[in-house]
Amino acid sequence: MALTVKQRFFLAILVLAFPLSAISGDPDIISDFVVPMGVNNTLLDGNFFTFTGMRPLINSDPPTNFTVTKATMAEFPALNGQSVSYAVLQKPAGSVNPPHTHPRATELLFLTYGVLEVGFVDTTNKLFTQRLQAGDIFAFPKGLVHYQFNCAKNDFAVAVSAFGSAAAGTVSVPSTVLATGIDDEILTQSFKTDVYTIQKLKAGFAPKA
Repeated sequence: MALTVKQRFFLAILVLAFPLSAISGDPDIISDFVVPMGVNNTLLDGNFFTFTGMRPLINSDPPTNFTVTKATMAEFPALNGQSVSYAVLQKPAGSVNPPHTHPRATELLFLTYGVLEVGFVDTTNKLFTQRLQAGDIFAFPKGLVHYQFNCAKNDFAVAVSAFGSAAAGTVSVPSTVLATGIDDEILTQSFKTDVYTIQKLKAGFAPKA
């Protein structure tokens, strides 16, 4: 049966849209790797593909503050075009990684030491939570708000996160909402509270002198 003009148009839209939907976080490259501007390709060796920024973590003391050590395209230029990056998260007892998103990548978190309570909220506002033990892996879907909390009272936690992008990006929900100049009245109505409460919350995110 012959397709109508509308059906042909709709099919064409689907064909054009499909490749766009298949793009993850990074564009595909047509070379084996991307050489930084101004660098002679013939001079590259194994050092270009080696990141040593994690070495200090091997024999470090237990963390006293929540710390993230990243190996993204910014710190490790060899990742440009490779659609992957890493981060090591060190969390002292009772610390929290506040609600945030990674707009360009899924996060795969591998807990190597300690315990963590983790969760994310999907686009239907359903909350998915889990209590992780060392050796567990948890997936945070791309672009969804998520968090991690070290629920241990007297022990730290260490996790390694892999991302499906060389530049996953991080958008902190509290900072984005409270530290970007959104009018108090808008936030008051949005959170169904009063201006005093909003101003007190904003004060907590004000730059320290």
